[in-house]
Amino acid sequence: MLKPDSHAPDGQPWRITTLRNGNGMVATFMDWGATWLSARVPMRDGSVREALLGCATPSDYLHQSAYLGATVGRYANRIAHSQLMLNGEVITLSANQGGHQLHGGPEGFSHLRWQIVCQSESEVEYRLDSPDGDQGFPGELVVSLRYHLDEDNTLSISYQATVDKPCPVNLTNHAYFNLDAEHGDARQHRLLLNADYYLPVDSEGIPAAPLKAVEGTGFDFRQAKSVAQDFLKDADQQRVKGYDHAYLLNDSPEPAAELWSADGQLQLKVFTTAPALQLYSGNYLAGTPAREQGVYTAFQGIALESEFLPDSPNHPEWPQPDCWLAPGESYQSVTRYQLIAV
Repeated sequence: MLKPDSHAPDGQPWRITTLRNGNGMVATFMDWGATWLSARVPMRDGSVREALLGCATPSDYLHQSAYLGATVGRYANRIAHSQLMLNGEVITLSANQGGHQLHGGPEGFSHLRWQIVCQSESEVEYRLDSPDGDQGFPGELVVSLRYHLDEDNTLSISYQATVDKPCPVNLTNHAYFNLDAEHGDARQHRLLLNADYYLPVDSEGIPAAPLKAVEGTGFDFRQAKSVAQDFLKDADQQRVKGYDHAYLLNDSPEPAAELWSADGQLQLKVFTTAPALQLYSGNYLAGTPAREQGVYTAFQGIALESEFLPDSPNHPEWPQPDCWLAPGESYQSVTRYQLIAV
């Protein structure tokens, strides 16, 4: 369980919200970064299993760079060279990964306090106002985020945003799943991804080639297999020490992804309205403050981030909806994570 500690960087206390359902599932959240802290699932044998990686105290979240459970924006994933083009003009963003911008910049949404709009036993809604020029992005953006816990152990995350100037918007949650109660190498999990194409990247995670068919590669998860089975099989994996790639999802009512614990006793289903899903095998998790055992090791969690493809503002040719949001429009995206004791 999360232990209480000192106040947040703004001098105010952390605000922790707990959601519960009739089945005994408990999910907890923090207003700093609108962060998903924990997902405790009742198992068939009567035990309770933690499905998410997390820290021991709220302040530990300030001392990690893995974005554990955080809400990420304005633009999740990477924007090459921290630049956008709008009507022939270059917009320069705040860089925080070499010359590139990652997950919204050095003071992105994951580093800010969100306001609690309302909360109940099953739902909490957060709001954030991002001013014009925040991390270099044009226009004022107002975003709301709602976490809702259903009776079937589904945690839904609903995003809505508006802008007063054209701006790319791409929001996601950066939860890391380890369905074996945080123990062991998550590459032993079995994974299914409903996607025929993935996006190759260079060693900095920047798109380096057109979308590529997964068929005949280690990126093919259309039939369930362990993440370890073809790990580092491809040069595209080797450049980033494993899986850290976006998949263009198939247009299908089926789950975007399914993940099974190594012991086969807990299953995760992911449904999303987003066009892509980033698979990250936790290649750089080593040293991240852990909930119980000190620090996590590399590959101890799997992230499945629903989003637009990385660097989409600079790639209008990709077969997905436009990531640019205009005044008068509303960005809306919903992702549902269902945890099933098998």
